Amino acid sequence: MRDSPEFIVSTPLLEWYDRHARDMPWRVSPADRAVGVRPDPYRVWLSEVMLQQTTVAAVRDYFLRFTTRWPTVHALAAAPDEQVMGEWAGLGYYARARNLLKCARAVAQDHDGQFPDTYDALLKLPGIGPYTAAAISAIAFDQPETVLDGNVERVMARFYDIHDPLPGSKPLLKEKAEALTPTTRPGDYAQAVMDLGATICTPKSPACGICPLRDPCQARIAGTQADLPRKTPKRPKPTRYGHVYIARKADGAMVLERRPDKGLLGGMLGWPGSEWNDAPAESAPFPADWAILPAEVRHTFTHFHLILRVWAADIEDNNVPEHLTVLDKHSFKPSDLPTVMRKAYDLWRER
Repeated sequence: MRDSPEFIVSTPLLEWYDRHARDMPWRVSPADRAVGVRPDPYRVWLSEVMLQQTTVAAVRDYFLRFTTRWPTVHALAAAPDEQVMGEWAGLGYYARARNLLKCARAVAQDHDGQFPDTYDALLKLPGIGPYTAAAISAIAFDQPETVLDGNVERVMARFYDIHDPLPGSKPLLKEKAEALTPTTRPGDYAQAVMDLGATICTPKSPACGICPLRDPCQARIAGTQADLPRKTPKRPKPTRYGHVYIARKADGAMVLERRPDKGLLGGMLGWPGSEWNDAPAESAPFPADWAILPAEVRHTFTHFHLILRVWAADIEDNNVPEHLTVLDKHSFKPSDLPTVMRKAYDLWRER
């Protein structure tokens, strides 16, 4: 019906999207989609996993490197863990990279390299939660699933003038978004709402004058759009402390350790060090002439701030315990380190 909420929203929004869709390497443009080009589920899945907690600008180069090196899910499934973790270094949230490999291998082994095309089936794959399952089923398979990311939450809060704060209002925002999801072009619609939030209905200074939903938007009518969505104040993040130890051998090789698969930075190479807590003990990995650097590393994770003291030593060949990893100067790549460990390396290099 022409006066239904779905029609009032989806028609002008899709018309706007047809003209203004963002160009992304994992996306099929609305013009190409209109003539029958279908999205590659592998590329949609990979982009959605990379985009979690990360910006489009940060992901673009990583996505291009991944798809150049591993153009299919079979290729990624066959890749050694350390190569994938190395390519992922710097994107953060490293559990995503571990789950990426688990999911690729499940699709390759259990589904003959074909991603399932329904929400419920996608949800059974490793590392795929409700948001990712909805995004893949909508964008890759044109299923009328509702995709609710931060951009969509903002659009819904403003469109309906909802003042209940996030994250408590998520169920209500999901309900409102579901009521607007069309059965026609649901994949394009899902991307259109996200594009609207990213480019027009922005967190600060929304461009209401050029918004395709400006007329029915309840927050614009009420003049409250700049105040929405409201958010419950976050608790201050605690600060933890730690020590890391950077050792170089006479031939230029570097001494590292691979972190346990489970936990923060799981499976990544990094510098040996202490636990991260309120008062960590100095814990050199082996005897050496360790010298502490005057500067310290400061890094912020999702739930806490971290301050690391960096120790350095030049060592003899026979001093390294077997459980540590020695990489010669040609094999060691700082770019393969997670960001916090690369910060420590940069301090060491500039000492």
